Amino acid sequence: MKKVISICGSDVDDNYLSQYAIDVAEQVGRLIARKGGVLVCGGQGGVMKAACKGAKEENGITVGILPYTKKDANECIDIAIPTNIGNVRNYLVANSGDAVIAIGGRWGTLNEISYCMVSEKPLILIKGTGGCVDQIINGNLMQDIESHYFIANSAEEAVEKAFNL
Repeated sequence: MKKVISICGSDVDDNYLSQYAIDVAEQVGRLIARKGGVLVCGGQGGVMKAACKGAKEENGITVGILPYTKKDANECIDIAIPTNIGNVRNYLVANSGDAVIAIGGRWGTLNEISYCMVSEKPLILIKGTGGCVDQIINGNLMQDIESHYFIANSAEEAVEKAFNL
């Protein structure tokens, strides 16, 4: 059975989404596909689209669990799953992966991270990608709570950890 890796991160409307985070997401997507994994994400723009683009460059399989309809999917999605449940779909994104990799992010990403923490789902946060990911890593958010995540310094380290967990 193929490994399924969920990706969560900033959408295209995040004013703080950096080119570095986009580049990391593309590399994560490429590496997941090279290892024969299936990439699952929220199916929209920003980090999600970048990761899917990287996976498609390596002929990988991408699945988008969409908030509403198939028209919400970015052009790099192979399998679009329309939920019509809005951001509640974040639970499905987080739960679908054998592991979850978080890149940057705001409230939706934090929501997916929270699902991982509560269920002790393998979670990898990529340092330096901004948003809630760096806030957690830097101890600015939930600092007194026992953590169930790994910190990666690169796309390579994150994907390697995701496949080995």
